[in-house]
Amino acid sequence: MTVPPRPTPPAGPEHTPARHGPSGADDPERVLGAIGSSWHWALATALATLLPGILILVWPDETLHILAVIIGIYLLLAGFFRFIMAFGPESHGERITRLLLAVLFVLAGVLCLRNPLQTIAALSLIVGVTWLVSGMVTVYLAVAAKGLPHRGILFGAGALGVAAGIVVLALPTESAVVLTRLLGLWLVLLGLLEVGVAFTLRAGLSRAAKDRGLTF
Repeated sequence: MTVPPRPTPPAGPEHTPARHGPSGADDPERVLGAIGSSWHWALATALATLLPGILILVWPDETLHILAVIIGIYLLLAGFFRFIMAFGPESHGERITRLLLAVLFVLAGVLCLRNPLQTIAALSLIVGVTWLVSGMVTVYLAVAAKGLPHRGILFGAGALGVAAGIVVLALPTESAVVLTRLLGLWLVLLGLLEVGVAFTLRAGLSRAAKDRGLTF
């Protein structure tokens, strides 16, 4: 979000108590906007997706009994990072849409952690619906945000999320090991694509900073 400079308050003792720190430091929206515009949050989201996937693929048998915990933590972290990113520049997406998506991830994470011993069928339903809705929203943002550089990468990440959700929802859940490895594989693929999105965002922010004559 491009934040205009904060107007200088009029001089006078009645305005002195309102200044609690540096310009903008007492405005939560300005602070979140400055933080959310950083590409590092997109990279953190990618790592929060990629690392659990690698863990599940490397130790499928060991992680089977704590699969819901791993997936729950992944969803909570992804939801938190997406919440922060929702306060970034609004030119590349709608804030309300991104906030709703962040809430979806957090609620799904809470459902996974609320009952770690739930059945594989219930876990696959939670993850499948989350990926499906998230992928559809990501595809929408990629199509609607005309000024977004390299929209193809974001569109690909959204399409992969849609495919992952459909496959997880349609796959029979009799085999917990098969579903565990499938979830791990999808997490790795989604994480790699999200890494590409993060570095694409970095390049876009760097280009914008150079156009404004700033050092990125």
